[in-house]
Amino acid sequence: MSARAAEFWTQLPLGGDVGLLVRDANGLAACHKPAGTLSHPNEPADEPRSLLTCRYDQSGECYVWADAAGTERRLWLLNRLDSATSGVILLAAAEALARTIKAQFARKQVRKVYQALVFGQPPVPAQVWRDLLAVQKSGGVVRANAGRGNIPATTEMRLDRHRQGSFSTSLLRLEPRTGRSHQLRVQCAKRQLPIVGDQTYGNFAQNRALAKATGQKRLFLHSLETSFRYEFGGRSHEFKAVAPLPGEFQGKF
Repeated sequence: MSARAAEFWTQLPLGGDVGLLVRDANGLAACHKPAGTLSHPNEPADEPRSLLTCRYDQSGECYVWADAAGTERRLWLLNRLDSATSGVILLAAAEALARTIKAQFARKQVRKVYQALVFGQPPVPAQVWRDLLAVQKSGGVVRANAGRGNIPATTEMRLDRHRQGSFSTSLLRLEPRTGRSHQLRVQCAKRQLPIVGDQTYGNFAQNRALAKATGQKRLFLHSLETSFRYEFGGRSHEFKAVAPLPGEFQGKF
């Protein structure tokens, strides 16, 4: 990798606590997005709390800024996470590469693994969840409902651990086979396993009690791993990024 390319990555205007996880020679990279950070700003006032603290070109789906020499730089955003969700988010330093990876997502050739801390315990340690969702989007607000729609949603669930302390909580490993809005949150809630801290589909009384006892108010949903193979420049490439589980998921509630 050239010194100029390396310099590009070291001078990114990353938001607070955003970390670069991995990058490859083609210019594909993954960052760790903290909970509460926006995948991109919707307006200039949002820039200080976004993945990169600079202008975002909505039509081009890329961040734009000037480096120390005044040269315009661009970085393409490849996927999004809700602001309350932490974990892996992908970026590309070239538009052609961005198109290639977005095509991977469209063809459902990207493997994504999440972890969620939920209230309760699943009746079996592993299961495939299949639901039909209804998704409504209005005024920038997304709401989904499981069982009242016609949009297929499939997720593989595995129980990693269960703890019975002040609260009954389980750490689930969730691998969505479809990519629907709010899919994991709605599917967990439907099975009486609401994600801790979910202010839309969760158990509000338990959220308040846990926040009072621990001070934790975040949504306990984390994008742990993203991996895939892609073709670019006449060659096949493997890419994998892992964002370690935040420490608060290990709390003994």
